[in-house]
Amino acid sequence: MINILYFARLREQLGTESEALELTADLTDIASLISRLRSRGGVWEEAFGGSTMMSAINQEVANPASRIQDGDEVAFFPPVTGG
Repeated sequence: MINILYFARLREQLGTESEALELTADLTDIASLISRLRSRGGVWEEAFGGSTMMSAINQEVANPASRIQDGDEVAFFPPVTGG
C-alpha cells in the first residue's frame, strides 16, 4: 500500500487531499503511478495530463523514473513560483 498526498490546486481540483492505493506489479515508478491516476478520466486526466507536476517520495524530490515501494508516501504538487 502507498499513501498518496495531493497539495495546492491538485487537492482542490481532485476533491481529496490523500488516498491509499494498493501497490501492484504495474506500479513501479512515478510515471506509472501518474498513468494510473490519469486513466481514471475526468478531472484526474485534466490534473495529470500534460502540465508540469512535481512529486516527492518520502519527502524527497522525485522524478518520473523514481521507483516506488510498498509503504512509500508519494506527494504530488504543482511547481512553486515566487514573486
